[in-house]
Amino acid sequence: MTQLEAAKKGIITEEMKKVAQDENINIKELCELVAKGEVVITKNKNRTFSKIIGIGSKTRVKVNANIGSSQDVSSIENELNKLKASIDAGTDTVMDLSTGGDIKEIRKAILQNSSVPVGTVPIYETAVNALNNKKTIDKITADEIFTTIEEHAKQGVDFITVHCGINQKSLSTLISQGRLLDIVSRGGSMLAVWMIKNNKENPLYSDFDRLLQIAYEYDLTLSLGDGMRPGCLADATDRAQIQELITLGELAKRAYEKNVQVIIEGPGHIPLNEIETNIKLQKSICNNAPFYVLGPIVTDIAPGYDHITSAIGGALAGYFGADFLCYVTSAEHLKLPDIEEVKEGVIVSRIAAHAADIARGYPGAKNWDNQMALARKNLDWEKQITLAIDPEKARKLREACPPKNKDVCSMCGELCAIKELKDAINKI
Repeated sequence: MTQLEAAKKGIITEEMKKVAQDENINIKELCELVAKGEVVITKNKNRTFSKIIGIGSKTRVKVNANIGSSQDVSSIENELNKLKASIDAGTDTVMDLSTGGDIKEIRKAILQNSSVPVGTVPIYETAVNALNNKKTIDKITADEIFTTIEEHAKQGVDFITVHCGINQKSLSTLISQGRLLDIVSRGGSMLAVWMIKNNKENPLYSDFDRLLQIAYEYDLTLSLGDGMRPGCLADATDRAQIQELITLGELAKRAYEKNVQVIIEGPGHIPLNEIETNIKLQKSICNNAPFYVLGPIVTDIAPGYDHITSAIGGALAGYFGADFLCYVTSAEHLKLPDIEEVKEGVIVSRIAAHAADIARGYPGAKNWDNQMALARKNLDWEKQITLAIDPEKARKLREACPPKNKDVCSMCGELCAIKELKDAINKI
């Protein structure tokens, strides 16, 4: 029985109890939200880990960290270090996007060592296997795609990205309308190439029921991928993107009927003024299913700073109703992120998520900020560092330029506004 099936029957699972306690939400209300498909609990039946989370309505905005090897940089040790850095920085989930080295062993190690839900994109491994066997992507068979998916499910993966919304209709829309940057999704591009060269329908769309059978067996959450997501502002909110979203809404309904949990993935590169529209469209078309957004990145001109462009977009997206933010690192568009970039990516996304939680009125979200304000009023520097979202960096900066007077900082010194007024008031 899946979490969704249990919720429909009014059965409270142990995972629901943990999520309700963590989110400070009434257990019956949570069960109803899961039953409606508005909250998912990403946990494979074959896996045990400590941080059980809910993603969706009335829960705090969650953050995902992408890790994984490439064909240029591949090391199990390196990926485990990135996993640890992600978890230590406070990520809610991780996705293993490995395309190089021993992919199965890397995934196995991540699953064994992760205390948070783990996601993957199985089409990557299918494509790598084809290349290793001297086959082009168009020679991949539908059976190979589904075999890889089932291997991931058996191994314990909690959620997978599957680009089911790329079908002949959305692809023809893309081709007929034209785009500045076409398709930037790796999985989306692979399937589009396969469809064009074989003149066939996407197996993940045409054989969606087969995918649902696998997902149901393992309570594998399907993250319906946005293969048509815009890769630049010029392509944002176009017909191809919306056509795919309509298809995802239809597929989400079919998944719900088969008791399979679903997340909907979203853009991408989106200008600030279109973020609210994108969120409202998704929530309306996809029956308020949890929305998982990459960024969104709000300008195309900041390589090296895309952790910032995505945090700007992520905060707004979260405020308008996105439920799940996929981090973007400063290495985006440039290279595979290293450990420090992974850590930084998680932290800036958590800042965006927290800002959204405050704006949405999530219960207790502002308490953290109030504690920081009180510590600042009291000039309690140790408390300020402890409360910081990145205590290590806060301490490093504080100690890099120590003030002559330990009660203040080296920016204002004896002209500290807080200290001056506090001293004056104490003399009254």
